[in-house]
Amino acid sequence: MLNILHLDDALVAIDKPPGLLVHRTQLDAHEEEAALQKLRDQLGRPVWPVHRLDKGTSGVLLFALDADTASAVGQSFERGEPSKRYLALVRGWPAEDTGAIDHPLSRDPEQPSTGQPMLEALTHWRCLARAEWSLATDARFPTSRFALMELRPETGRRHQIRRHLKHMAHPIVGDATHGKGPLNRAVAAHLGVQRLWLHALELRIWHPGNGEALVMSASPGPEWSGLPGIQTELQSITRSTSPEA
Repeated sequence: MLNILHLDDALVAIDKPPGLLVHRTQLDAHEEEAALQKLRDQLGRPVWPVHRLDKGTSGVLLFALDADTASAVGQSFERGEPSKRYLALVRGWPAEDTGAIDHPLSRDPEQPSTGQPMLEALTHWRCLARAEWSLATDARFPTSRFALMELRPETGRRHQIRRHLKHMAHPIVGDATHGKGPLNRAVAAHLGVQRLWLHALELRIWHPGNGEALVMSASPGPEWSGLPGIQTELQSITRSTSPEA
């Protein structure tokens, strides 16, 4: 059963687990499960996705319960109106505590960027915690440095956060496409968890029915609490995103 974060007559939001597709696709033809089909079966009614999360990303995922709502909310996403907040575990320590990545991205990250139009892309970031683990992912160093970061993308380009953090030289741990393979494998073995360490923490939209602000949030999964050196910050985040907060 999917964890439902919000449900009304027009919208439903779930806490998507990592490794689950939003909908079935030929790019992952071997995957038989997807959030759209699971939620449709769970509610016993059709649902329409209004945005997407990468397969490896966990957290807040929003669906509409009718085609008109899907169109209205989808257009809102295209205009960049929703506010999104993500949590990521990245390689290394950012030199500053806050900043912004203003770096254009090609439309399709699966294709060579040469010849593609470059689209404006902006991501604000904040370093929440820095940790050093007794884990050698490079023969030159006996330890490895990691940071817990909060990301707020202002635009919605495909793989924007993952590509921007790679551009910043702080790729997300577990990112097989934009990260570092040896580091990903070493961390997975060290933690006993293999995943993309990116979580959609919060989504704010204007409800298409009543025009009021709707805030949906999902606490990081239990595997995040096992990350050494950043438990205090994670506990604070979990409290702020709990239903009672």
